[in-house]
Amino acid sequence: MADAASARAMTREERKVVFASSLGTVFEWYDFYLYGALAAIIARQFFSPLDAGSAFIFALLAFAAGFIVRPFGALLFGWLGDIIGRKYTFLVTMLIMGLSTFIVGILPTYDSIGVAAPVILIGLRLLQGLAMGGEYTGAAIYVAEHAPHGRRGAYTAWIQTTATLGLLMSLLVILGTRTLVGEGAFAQWGWRIPFLVSIVLLGVSVWIRLSLDESPAFRRMKAQGRTSVAPVSESFGRWANLRVALLALVGLTAGQAVVWYTGQFYALFFLTQQLQVDATTAQLMVAAALVIGMPFFIVFGALSDRWGRKPIIMLGCVLAAATYFPAFKALAWAANPALVDAQARSSVVVVADPQGCSFQFNPTGASRFTTPCDMAKRILASYSVSYQTDPTGQPGQAVVRIGATDIPVPPAQGLAPDEARRAAASFRQAVDRALALHGYPTQADPERIHAPLVVAILSYLMVLVAMVYGPLAAMLVEMFPTRIRYTSMSLPYHLGNGWFGGLLPPMSFAIAAQTGDIYSGLWYPVVIAGLTALCGTLLLRETRNVDIHASDRPHGPHRSGR
Repeated sequence: MADAASARAMTREERKVVFASSLGTVFEWYDFYLYGALAAIIARQFFSPLDAGSAFIFALLAFAAGFIVRPFGALLFGWLGDIIGRKYTFLVTMLIMGLSTFIVGILPTYDSIGVAAPVILIGLRLLQGLAMGGEYTGAAIYVAEHAPHGRRGAYTAWIQTTATLGLLMSLLVILGTRTLVGEGAFAQWGWRIPFLVSIVLLGVSVWIRLSLDESPAFRRMKAQGRTSVAPVSESFGRWANLRVALLALVGLTAGQAVVWYTGQFYALFFLTQQLQVDATTAQLMVAAALVIGMPFFIVFGALSDRWGRKPIIMLGCVLAAATYFPAFKALAWAANPALVDAQARSSVVVVADPQGCSFQFNPTGASRFTTPCDMAKRILASYSVSYQTDPTGQPGQAVVRIGATDIPVPPAQGLAPDEARRAAASFRQAVDRALALHGYPTQADPERIHAPLVVAILSYLMVLVAMVYGPLAAMLVEMFPTRIRYTSMSLPYHLGNGWFGGLLPPMSFAIAAQTGDIYSGLWYPVVIAGLTALCGTLLLRETRNVDIHASDRPHGPHRSGR
């Protein structure tokens, strides 16, 4: 029966289900990722009182806020999805997402309404995160429960393309708007247009989703009176089900999340922030890699129906952990060779007492990094300069050594405010002159960017994303029974992607700022992907031949497909 199902073509009704579910989810991901694609501008508009480096990290933390609440949205909308059905639940999530995105487009900036601006912005990000906590899972389950046995990997792979398509759409709309209004106008007010466009996409999405029927698996279970009356407690209050959810988190979604966000978001931020590539150029190269990489979601999803979900996902995590450092170093050489040459030729050292050096991760914005060591690190990070730390400095003092040039950092105490500002400005100018003298570029030279090689490296990162993400929805659906599937699947997926994935950009940049090595932030995804590969290989079993309609018992690591 499975072979016959695998051989036949997709029916018209199945095509409608896949198309409508995928298109609506693309629009939701577009809304969610607009903020990430515009993080640098958001930092200037809503966190302007902070210095540039802190403002960017704080903007990334506001971006991460939407990810942090996704597990709570997963519980809320997972409960609704298992109680009232899949269709109406992701209609609600769509309305919340679309309206929140539109409001960002009309939200006054910090200069207009002060601290209320970032507070409201973070509130809107929280609403978006809650909505995304229910949207993706509902769409993936809806398609999987319509798919024939033996084709779930191929069918749900279309849903897996939607996050990347949403990111691609956001980049294309941003690039189009930049071109239309000009860079200066875009930075001032044009950035709002992509957010405002979302109201049109919301109308189209709601119209499409209203034309769909409820999932046949849920309809059948409801008709038989076997729906769960307490899906949250049944999912996580019973060890048999909780164990499967925990294994799904540590053995699947945590590693998948860091690979996804490294390959798509961190790569973009690394190009623009660390390698100083012009934002438009970086977005064009990332967009090209997204186009090249997207078909691989379908390829790996379909292959998982033949080879199994587990080996493809685990291989993707292993390759990511093993190759991220060489891949990003090659990316630096291809995108900004002058920076790589300068770092090899003239090293930068911060000579300071370690007691005066703080870990520059400031999620609340309350910390003030004012010691000489902190000032030196902050300014070097703003220039995207890798540096080493020499712990032999005198207490309360710091020196920046660029090649053979020593630049004392002005003292943190004992100066009047005006004197302190002048001293800091003089120090920055001295650092700027020394870096220029030793060949450090202020931005990547467009003439020296090896664009085909950059796109090839970004495409390789996209293939890794497709390996871990393409088969994922099918495997998660197969691990949980229909009566609690929405709730049980939502939480490990959104814990992995919301917390492990969403915190990747700010954590990685904070690690890089602390260590002085622009590549050290990669340890975050490398370690998590490696641990997921280890746990998944040892603890998970294959699920591709599980019949998701066969019983009301959870399928997963304790039950092997044949």
